Amino acid sequence: MAGLVYSGRAFRDLMNSNYFPLANMKKSVAKLKASDDIDLPTLEYGQYHLILTPPSKWPQGSAKHWHKEKGRARVDLSTQPNTVPLSKDEPGVIPLTRCDLLDACVRKCFNSEPPIPMKTKIITHEASDALAHRHEIRLEWEYKKGSDKPTLLHLTMVCPHRS
Repeated sequence: MAGLVYSGRAFRDLMNSNYFPLANMKKSVAKLKASDDIDLPTLEYGQYHLILTPPSKWPQGSAKHWHKEKGRARVDLSTQPNTVPLSKDEPGVIPLTRCDLLDACVRKCFNSEPPIPMKTKIITHEASDALAHRHEIRLEWEYKKGSDKPTLLHLTMVCPHRS
Protein backbone atom coordinates (compact mmCIF):
# COMPACT_ATOMS: atom_id res chain seq x y z
CA MET A 1 0.00 0.00 0.00
CA ALA A 2 2.73 2.48 0.93
CA GLY A 3 4.40 2.17 -2.47
CA LEU A 4 1.19 3.10 -4.27
CA VAL A 5 0.77 6.23 -2.15
CA TYR A 6 4.35 7.38 -2.76
CA SER A 7 4.05 6.89 -6.51
CA GLY A 8 0.73 8.74 -6.64
CA ARG A 9 0.19 12.24 -7.92
CA ALA A 10 -0.94 13.62 -4.53
CA PHE A 11 2.35 12.63 -2.87
CA ARG A 12 4.49 13.77 -5.81
CA ASP A 13 2.77 17.17 -6.03
CA LEU A 14 2.98 17.69 -2.27
CA MET A 15 6.70 16.91 -2.12
CA ASN A 16 7.56 18.83 -5.28
CA SER A 17 5.84 21.92 -3.91
CA ASN A 18 8.79 22.04 -1.47
CA TYR A 19 11.45 21.97 -4.20
CA PHE A 20 9.96 23.68 -7.25
CA PRO A 21 9.96 26.41 -8.44
CA LEU A 22 13.08 28.16 -7.12
CA ALA A 23 11.07 30.37 -4.73
CA ASN A 24 9.68 27.25 -3.03
CA MET A 25 13.15 25.67 -2.82
CA LYS A 26 14.47 28.85 -1.16
CA LYS A 27 11.66 28.66 1.44
CA SER A 28 12.52 25.02 2.10
CA VAL A 29 16.20 25.81 2.55
CA ALA A 30 15.30 28.54 5.06
CA LYS A 31 13.04 26.13 6.94
CA LEU A 32 15.76 23.47 7.09
CA LYS A 33 18.38 26.01 8.21
CA ALA A 34 16.04 27.02 11.05
CA SER A 35 15.48 23.41 12.14
CA ASP A 36 17.49 21.81 14.96
CA ASP A 37 16.66 18.39 13.46
CA ILE A 38 18.91 18.56 10.40
CA ASP A 39 22.32 19.77 9.23
CA LEU A 40 22.31 20.94 5.61
CA PRO A 41 26.01 20.25 4.90
CA THR A 42 25.52 16.57 5.89
CA LEU A 43 21.95 16.16 4.63
CA GLU A 44 20.90 12.75 3.29
CA TYR A 45 18.03 11.79 1.04
CA GLY A 46 14.92 11.17 3.12
CA GLN A 47 15.87 13.21 6.19
CA TYR A 48 14.20 16.43 5.13
CA HIS A 49 10.78 15.21 3.96
CA LEU A 50 9.11 15.10 7.39
CA ILE A 51 10.62 18.47 8.36
CA LEU A 52 9.33 20.22 5.24
CA THR A 53 5.91 18.57 5.24
CA PRO A 54 4.25 17.73 8.56
CA PRO A 55 3.02 14.10 8.77
CA SER A 56 -0.61 15.27 9.03
CA LYS A 57 -0.41 16.63 5.46
CA TRP A 58 0.91 13.43 3.86
CA PRO A 59 -1.69 11.55 1.77
CA GLN A 60 -3.30 8.44 3.26
CA GLY A 61 -1.14 8.43 6.38
CA SER A 62 1.96 7.69 4.29
CA ALA A 63 4.29 9.56 6.67
CA LYS A 64 3.90 6.66 9.08
CA HIS A 65 5.82 4.36 6.73
CA TRP A 66 8.37 6.87 5.38
CA HIS A 67 11.36 5.99 7.56
CA LYS A 68 11.00 2.28 6.85
CA GLU A 69 10.56 2.72 3.09
CA LYS A 70 13.37 5.25 2.61
CA GLY A 71 15.58 3.10 4.84
CA ARG A 72 15.03 0.09 2.58
CA ALA A 73 15.91 2.21 -0.45
CA ARG A 74 19.07 3.55 1.21
CA VAL A 75 20.27 0.05 2.21
CA ASP A 76 19.66 -1.30 -1.31
CA LEU A 77 21.31 1.67 -3.06
CA SER A 78 24.28 1.44 -0.68
CA THR A 79 25.15 -1.96 -2.17
CA GLN A 80 25.21 -0.63 -5.74
CA PRO A 81 28.56 0.75 -6.98
CA ASN A 82 28.50 4.08 -8.78
CA THR A 83 30.63 5.29 -11.70
CA VAL A 84 28.65 8.42 -12.58
CA PRO A 85 30.06 11.89 -11.78
CA LEU A 86 28.00 14.17 -9.57
CA SER A 87 27.40 16.75 -12.31
CA LYS A 88 29.03 18.48 -15.28
CA ASP A 89 30.46 21.19 -13.05
CA GLU A 90 31.98 18.57 -10.71
CA PRO A 91 33.14 15.81 -13.09
CA GLY A 92 35.83 14.61 -10.69
CA VAL A 93 33.35 13.93 -7.89
CA ILE A 94 32.29 10.30 -8.30
CA PRO A 95 30.53 9.03 -5.17
CA LEU A 96 31.28 5.39 -4.36
CA THR A 97 27.70 4.05 -4.28
CA ARG A 98 24.36 4.97 -5.85
CA CYS A 99 23.15 6.00 -2.37
CA ASP A 100 26.16 8.30 -2.02
CA LEU A 101 25.37 9.80 -5.43
CA LEU A 102 21.76 10.39 -4.41
CA ASP A 103 22.83 12.10 -1.20
CA ALA A 104 25.42 14.22 -3.02
CA CYS A 105 22.85 15.38 -5.58
CA VAL A 106 20.35 16.34 -2.87
CA ARG A 107 23.05 18.15 -0.87
CA LYS A 108 24.09 20.01 -4.02
CA CYS A 109 20.51 21.18 -4.55
CA PHE A 110 19.93 22.37 -0.98
CA ASN A 111 23.42 23.82 -0.38
CA SER A 112 24.04 25.66 -3.66
CA GLU A 113 23.66 29.42 -3.85
CA PRO A 114 21.06 29.90 -5.10
CA PRO A 115 19.63 26.46 -4.34
CA ILE A 116 18.88 24.19 -7.27
CA PRO A 117 15.21 23.24 -7.62
CA MET A 118 14.23 19.57 -7.91
CA LYS A 119 11.37 17.68 -9.47
CA THR A 120 10.98 14.26 -7.89
CA LYS A 121 8.89 11.20 -8.45
CA ILE A 122 8.70 7.69 -7.13
CA ILE A 123 7.77 4.86 -9.47
CA THR A 124 7.78 1.07 -9.27
CA HIS A 125 9.62 -1.38 -11.49
CA GLU A 126 7.56 -3.51 -13.84
CA ALA A 127 7.73 -7.23 -13.05
CA SER A 128 9.55 -7.80 -16.36
CA ASP A 129 12.37 -5.29 -15.64
CA ALA A 130 15.83 -6.87 -15.45
CA LEU A 131 16.44 -5.68 -11.89
CA ALA A 132 12.83 -5.50 -10.76
CA HIS A 133 13.77 -6.68 -7.26
CA ARG A 134 16.08 -3.66 -6.59
CA HIS A 135 15.79 0.03 -5.98
CA GLU A 136 17.17 2.29 -8.67
CA ILE A 137 17.72 6.02 -8.92
CA ARG A 138 17.59 8.08 -12.08
CA LEU A 139 19.20 11.48 -11.72
CA GLU A 140 19.11 13.96 -14.58
CA TRP A 141 20.40 17.51 -14.32
CA GLU A 142 19.19 20.34 -16.54
CA TYR A 143 21.71 23.01 -17.48
CA LYS A 144 21.46 26.51 -18.89
CA LYS A 145 22.50 26.53 -22.52
CA GLY A 146 26.27 26.84 -22.72
CA SER A 147 26.81 26.31 -18.99
CA ASP A 148 27.97 23.41 -16.82
CA LYS A 149 26.10 24.77 -13.77
CA PRO A 150 22.92 22.76 -13.09
CA THR A 151 19.61 24.59 -12.86
CA LEU A 152 17.22 21.70 -12.08
CA LEU A 153 17.44 18.11 -10.87
CA HIS A 154 14.99 15.45 -12.03
CA LEU A 155 15.17 12.76 -9.33
CA THR A 156 13.33 9.49 -9.89
CA MET A 157 13.33 6.74 -7.25
CA VAL A 158 12.38 3.39 -8.78
CA CYS A 159 11.12 0.96 -6.16
CA PRO A 160 11.22 -2.83 -6.46
CA HIS A 161 8.29 -4.67 -7.97
CA ARG A 162 6.32 -6.38 -5.23
CA SER A 163 3.74 -8.93 -6.24
